[in-house]
Amino acid sequence: MKETSRLSDLRVMSDDQLDDEALKLKKEQFNLRFQRASGQLQDTARVRVVRRDIARVKTIAAQKRAAKTKD
Repeated sequence: MKETSRLSDLRVMSDDQLDDEALKLKKEQFNLRFQRASGQLQDTARVRVVRRDIARVKTIAAQKRAAKTKD
């Protein structure tokens, strides 16, 4: 349920908002990698979630760009 609501939220975002979201997730991914390297990472599952969220954002952005060029 939570994932489907997140997905619908991403689908209504504009291209700029998707780019901002991807940037935010990339920064979080960097911080998580840094924490893992220094041994301070508490929630190891978060790394996987962030990685998949980045993929979702990129996929939706690519779909929107393809739809724009198709029309």
